[in-house]
Amino acid sequence: MSERDKTTDGRPAIGRRAFLRVLGAGAGAAAVTAPLAGEARADTESDSERKKARYKETDHVKTFYRVNRYPS
Repeated sequence: MSERDKTTDGRPAIGRRAFLRVLGAGAGAAAVTAPLAGEARADTESDSERKKARYKETDHVKTFYRVNRYPS
């Protein structure tokens, strides 16, 4: 290692390419381990909760439909 490759206090200097290489490897490792971190869980809704009506045509929904009707 030459003198040019060291910082003023004698520690080795990290070049831009080496820094980006390490950064890329770390991001790749994080992307691989992230999906493995969680555990799959079963759905907690009961049968009656799954079948209940969820869509409600409230006043603001009716206003949205009225305002966004385009002439044909």
